[in-house]
Amino acid sequence: MSKIRGQGPTFIPGLARRGALRAQLEGVRVRQDYRSGGLGSAMVAWAIDESRQRGCAMVQLTTDKVRADALRFYERLGFVASHEGLKLVL
Repeated sequence: MSKIRGQGPTFIPGLARRGALRAQLEGVRVRQDYRSGGLGSAMVAWAIDESRQRGCAMVQLTTDKVRADALRFYERLGFVASHEGLKLVL
């Protein structure tokens, strides 16, 4: 089993912020026995750098509300819980 799982950011043209491009991160996972070693931080840092190079105005992500450790991790990296998200499963 791999230590990490995920993909690079998805780049989304927006309507807000004068049509600014934004990056969406999703599915970032580090196997539990490899956490706290810097892999997650390195992956997110790479994604942020890639997003800057592509001219994105922001990087956004979602995490499940029950994943308190993940929320604290993202907040340590500078992300702010600024919006409430909703979804409709089809």
